[in-house]
Amino acid sequence: MLEGKAVIKETDMPEKMQNQAMASASQALDLYDVSDCISIAAHIKKEFDKKYGAGWQCVVGSKFGCFFTHTKGTFVYFALGTLNFLIFRAAS
Repeated sequence: MLEGKAVIKETDMPEKMQNQAMASASQALDLYDVSDCISIAAHIKKEFDKKYGAGWQCVVGSKFGCFFTHTKGTFVYFALGTLNFLIFRAAS
């Protein structure tokens, strides 16, 4: 796992869901190598789909750009160590 505390960079997600996002990221980092961003992202997406219903997306990496539309109240972008995490539910 990457050491340190997660730093929220941007969000409109309720605090309880933010905490779940950071906990899921931490758990994924315990299970997968830090270089395996696909497995880390898949783990987080599956956790959110299970807990909050289908339609979640997750991007993990040290450098990426993105532009997307999301459902209000479902977006969080945070850093944990050298990785950035973007979690959101796609707009319908």
